[in-house]
Amino acid sequence: MSRIGRAPITIPGGVSVVVGENNEVTVKGPKGSLTRALPPAMTVSVADNTITVTRPSDSKQHRSLHGLTRTLLANMVTGVSQGFSRNLEIVGVGYRAAKTGSKLTLSLGYSHPVEVEPPAGIMFDVPAPNKIVVAGIDKEMVGAMAAKIRSYREPEPYKGKGIRYEGENVRRKAGKAGAKGKK
Repeated sequence: MSRIGRAPITIPGGVSVVVGENNEVTVKGPKGSLTRALPPAMTVSVADNTITVTRPSDSKQHRSLHGLTRTLLANMVTGVSQGFSRNLEIVGVGYRAAKTGSKLTLSLGYSHPVEVEPPAGIMFDVPAPNKIVVAGIDKEMVGAMAAKIRSYREPEPYKGKGIRYEGENVRRKAGKAGAKGKK
């Protein structure tokens, strides 16, 4: 039995979960609502403020879908009740971020500023010129948007300049060796 898959999900107050046909689950909470079609082989049941996921057999495919289905549901419940956020840091002289309206404007050493439009359900916050917070209720979208912003200037290994996740360890390389033996 999957250790993750068999753990029940507790539904916090203010959150409602509705399981429709073909395992289409809708989760509504104080921050918004999420809908997702889960694998039809899994059985999702809601009772007494808990969600349980069961699988029909011990086949390899059903075992792999069991934990995935439970984790997707848990992320939906957490998203509509608390939300998710990813923090990014900008390292480099002259590299900075600013928020104009809902857009994010990045100065990353290019000849032009990079403007990022947030998709529906994603919000940007810039608490400092070298910090960006990507927030939303869908964990998958928050992570994808943070990865997209990071891809505009990934950290380089020589000086460590670029956009990195908060707490990310950037492996550094030694620069050029000195000019030995030249006269």
